[in-house]
Amino acid sequence: MVCLDSSFVIDIIKGLDEAVKREREIDLSNEEITIAAPAITEVIVGLHLNRTKKYSSQEEKDKVMKLINSLLVLNLDKGSAILAGEIEAELENKGTIIDIEDIMIGAIAKHNNETLITRNKKHFEKIPGLKIESY
Repeated sequence: MVCLDSSFVIDIIKGLDEAVKREREIDLSNEEITIAAPAITEVIVGLHLNRTKKYSSQEEKDKVMKLINSLLVLNLDKGSAILAGEIEAELENKGTIIDIEDIMIGAIAKHNNETLITRNKKHFEKIPGLKIESY
């Protein structure tokens, strides 16, 4: 089972070769494909920010919604929230800071025993025990 990070979704929509190739491999393997709810938030924010709106056509927005609607959404449930809090405290105690959205995405993927597919390996490899696949 794989969980898509927002960077992967964005790269698919942009048509980035590596992401599109990996998407096809996932489709062919019939793996269950999920996305963490905070990753959806990140993607939607990116589509609607004033500084990026001019690059977001209605066609891209429609593609994003079609892709998101095809995925199983993993929510921040109690177990994931507790894990996210533990991860954030552990990172902060080490003097390491990553965005809270990335902590929640990582915690959700880890709690659900998913492999997170992301371009942002540098952020997520700071979360101990999280299975990560980069492209």
